[in-house]
Amino acid sequence: MKCLVLGGGGFLGSHLCDALLSDGHKVRIFDRPNLRRYRSFKDHELVEWVDGDFVNPYHIEEAVSGCDVIYHLVSTTLPRSSNENPAYDVETNVAGTLRLLESARTNGIRKVIFASSGGTVYGVPHTIPIQESHSTDPICSYGIAKLAIEKYLALYKHLYGLDYCVLRLANPYGERQRISTAQGAVIVFLHRALRNEAIEIWGDGSVVRDYFYISDAVSALVKAMAYDGEPRIFNIGSGSGLSLNDILTAIEQLLGHPVKRIYQKSRPFDVPTNILDISRADRLLKWQPKVSLTDGLARMEKWMQGNVF
Repeated sequence: MKCLVLGGGGFLGSHLCDALLSDGHKVRIFDRPNLRRYRSFKDHELVEWVDGDFVNPYHIEEAVSGCDVIYHLVSTTLPRSSNENPAYDVETNVAGTLRLLESARTNGIRKVIFASSGGTVYGVPHTIPIQESHSTDPICSYGIAKLAIEKYLALYKHLYGLDYCVLRLANPYGERQRISTAQGAVIVFLHRALRNEAIEIWGDGSVVRDYFYISDAVSALVKAMAYDGEPRIFNIGSGSGLSLNDILTAIEQLLGHPVKRIYQKSRPFDVPTNILDISRADRLLKWQPKVSLTDGLARMEKWMQGNVF
């Protein structure tokens, strides 16, 4: 296959591109201009790197042309910032994706695989763990935009036969996450702990999330390419929950010393608990997470000690 990976230079995308190249696929990486490449590619690797703007229809049309499968990993907002400007969220993420789907339809793309958000599309859960059939009532614009994109994917399948798969990801963590954008609690906490800096926590640290390692996220994305059945929406996570305090305790055990904690006022868009039911992915995608938090933290710590980021 020739795979277009939108956001292929980022945390999730870069790991996915490495896996696709390792499996022998051709890869076209599309990401914003002037982004530093995450590594050097060898001569035998079938990879193109294309700079462009996701909201520019001409850039998207050029990126889509000649590909078989699209991995849509791009988001122009984060959950914590999306409510500040919902119009921007819709104009860039939702409208941008609609233009992408038009290009996919006219270029004969076989399948679109979309990285949605298992942490935001459900809103405050009524039952734990959360199944894919759970009601969807997001409390941030980020989650609403993700959900809208899921609906448009279903519409394009109904109208035009464009195949798709949605992975509602929990909270992946691992190497190449960006500290500068506070991309995840695990990377931020570990980074500060290694520098003996105080760690700020929104609320009392009891907020529970579903954390899973990056290689497990990538294996689910790869499996989604070959899947051609119903249903098309899957929760992807660890299937268990950890509080922020649990993460800090695990980091303390890894480093062998306590960390400094500063508790701040809680944020209105943080749901108290989010744990995904991953039994559907286990049953239909034949996917299960393999890396424990202890092993994942150890791998991250080793990588962080040898990289400046």
